[in-house]
Formats: sequence, C-alpha cells, structure tokens
Amino acid sequence: MTTQLERARNGEITKEMRYVAEKEKLSSEYIKDMIIQGKVVIPVNINRECKPVGIGKGLRTKVNASIGTSSDIVDLEMEVEKAKIAEKYGADTLMELSTGGNLDLIRREVLKTISLPIGNVPLYQAAIESIREFGSVVKMKADFLFEVIEKQAKEGIGFMAIHCGINLLTLERLKNQNYRYGGLVSRGGAFMTAWMLHNKEENPLYSQFERLVEILRKYDTVLSLGNGMRAGAIHDSSDRAQIQELIINCELADVARKMGVQVIVEGPGHIPIDEIEANVIIQKRMSGEAPFYMLGPLTTDIAPGYDHISAAIGASLSTAYGADLICYVTPPEHVALPFPEDVKEGVIAARIATHIGDMVKLNKREDDLKMAYARRSLNWEEQFKLAINSERAEKIREERVPKDSDTCTMCGEYCAVKIVNENFAAKLPECK
Repeated sequence: MTTQLERARNGEITKEMRYVAEKEKLSSEYIKDMIIQGKVVIPVNINRECKPVGIGKGLRTKVNASIGTSSDIVDLEMEVEKAKIAEKYGADTLMELSTGGNLDLIRREVLKTISLPIGNVPLYQAAIESIREFGSVVKMKADFLFEVIEKQAKEGIGFMAIHCGINLLTLERLKNQNYRYGGLVSRGGAFMTAWMLHNKEENPLYSQFERLVEILRKYDTVLSLGNGMRAGAIHDSSDRAQIQELIINCELADVARKMGVQVIVEGPGHIPIDEIEANVIIQKRMSGEAPFYMLGPLTTDIAPGYDHISAAIGASLSTAYGADLICYVTPPEHVALPFPEDVKEGVIAARIATHIGDMVKLNKREDDLKMAYARRSLNWEEQFKLAINSERAEKIREERVPKDSDTCTMCGEYCAVKIVNENFAAKLPECK
C-alpha cells in the first residue's frame, strides 16, 4: 500500500483527492499537484475510514479541536462527548491528547466515535507509561517509543505531532539564551528535554528519523513536525530555540517527503501580532510551503478565561498571512481542563477566526455578501442559515421576541433597514 503522496507521484488521482477537490471547488489535478509538491496533505490512515480533509495551499483554512484527559480529570464519557461536540460544531480535525486513565481505551473509543481525521502525540503515552512503570520519563526506552508510535498508527491515527526537532543543538540554543521568561510549555518538549539531559543522548526521534518515517509510511499517517520549543509567553516568541527547531523541522520535512510521507510543520503558540506575518513567511520559505499548523496562536498572556478570544485574534491574522491549519484554544486554557461547552466555544471562535482570515487569503467573501443581502431584506431564515452558529443566533432571537416580526429588539420600530426599504425610491442592487 502506498501513501497519498506516492500515489500522486505515480499520476493517480485517488477518491480522497476527488472528494477534497469537490469540497474545495477546485480541480482534482490541482489537489494532486499540490500533494506532489508537498503543499497539501490529506490525513487518511489506511486502517480507518474517515471524512477526507485537505490541508494546505489554496484550500480553506482548517480548524483542529484538541481533547483529552489529565492526571486530575479522567472521564471517558466526557471525552467522547467532547469529540462529538467538536465534530458537530465544525472542527475539521481532532487531536486526542489524553494523559490520564487508560490511554489505549480512550483513544480507541474516540477513533470509533467520530468521522474526522484524528491526530495525537505518541510521545505522551510512551512517556506516561514509562513514568508509571519506572517512576520517571528519563527511563523511557527508545524502542518502546517507536513501538507506541507503530501501535497508534496501526489503529488509524491520521496525523501525529512528533517532536523530532528538539535535539542537542536546539537545547544548546535554549541554554545559550539563558532559558526563557515563560519556561518550556510543550509537554512533549518537556518530556524529551528531560530525557536528553538526563541520558546525555540525542533525541531518538531525530537520530532515528528514517525509522520513524518508515512506520508512518506503512499506514499513510501524516507527520506533523511538533513545535516542542514553541513559546509559552509572548516575550519568548521567535527566539533562537524556536527558530532552531523550525530550521531542523524544515530539513526533516524534506527527508520525509522524499521517503513518500506527507508532512505538516507546526508553528508558534504565544506570539504578539506584529510577529505573526514574519513567522508564516519564514516557515513557508524554509519548508517549501509545507502546510503550516499554528497552535492558537495566543496574542497576549493576560486573558485567562478568555484565551479563546486572544487566540481568535492570532488565528485570523495567521490565516490571512498563509497558515493552513489552526488549533483552537478554549476559554479555560491555562487554568483548567476544558469541558464540553468549552470545546464548543473554542471551535466556534476558531471557525470565525479562520473565516475572517480566508476572506483575505482566499478572497472568500461570498457568504458575507449573502448575509448583507439577507439583512437588508430582513430575511431572518436566510440569516440563520448563513450564520456560523445558527443555533445560538436563533436562540437569542427567540428569547427576545420583537413586536414587529420583521425587525429585532435592538432597534424595534426604528429599524434603520426597514425605514429605508419603505422609503427609498431607487431600485436596490441584487445579490450576485
């Protein structure tokens, strides 16, 4: 069995490529060519049926929702509910990132519950099971890490965030810049950093990279080159450690694509808005325009409880500048594990943000034009149909019923639109 990339190189247009082309209103040839060039990926593991999603150049910017247990809160039913909610409210992909409870059981239940492509971070399970057995992540065996990766890929994981770019050179950059204001916030990055420093050995995901790629190739699992050195505070953004890891990841992306594996490169987590464009440009330039997966990004550090808003600002700009996949952020980021309602709010905020960005990046403004026409026409049914979250819009209107059904309680009988519609003699332009 060959990967989507290898099949594209052989001139084949797969059913997944056709599906993506139809959804994106593009030609199948375009999708195939972009996959060949490494600018588009379709995460469809050969062992799991899922809804094909295209991520990359010229395509609608996609939203990823992350769920998962913690060591404090383990509730399988809630995680399954969160997965269903993420799909219901429009997430394009899902990452299952559990760190508490029966990790195999949770992953398998989520895999069979929804139809979205599902990703994860295999280092989590390898590290946590090593801690459970040996008392410390530093005793994790390299071979065990690769065994976990293969087990999860075999079960149908569509894309894996793997921390290959954290190596001894990256740690040297971190040391030479005297660490960071906000510390190291990536769990995978922290696990691997501790392992390397204690064992005084190179990261096996880097030193045995071809072994990793062969496993992913076997199942057509997309390699998402993890951003373990991402900044956890805006004052640490775009520092030497982050850029060093990005350079290594972009070099590894070349190797993986030559070996026939589809690749995504991950980007920053916390970043001020004046650095977003530069980060996108650098990643696209160094990676040969590989799909760019932005984690948020969060644009201020002082909004706990409202981090989905901070991230939506970053996501809209990231999308406009060329990011291809956005990881949502939920309101309780930095303070608590998200519950189902938080997942819903995170997905909707990210969808609004990516739509705003795609209005610039792809010049996609048709729905906004239709909404303008529907509002001008006082066509409430059409307005709800076009709304990103029609459920909430309808609920608000139902709770605040106007006297005149044409208007709303914001303006009531003094509705500007209705007044002008009734008195303006000239013919109003039609929606095109």
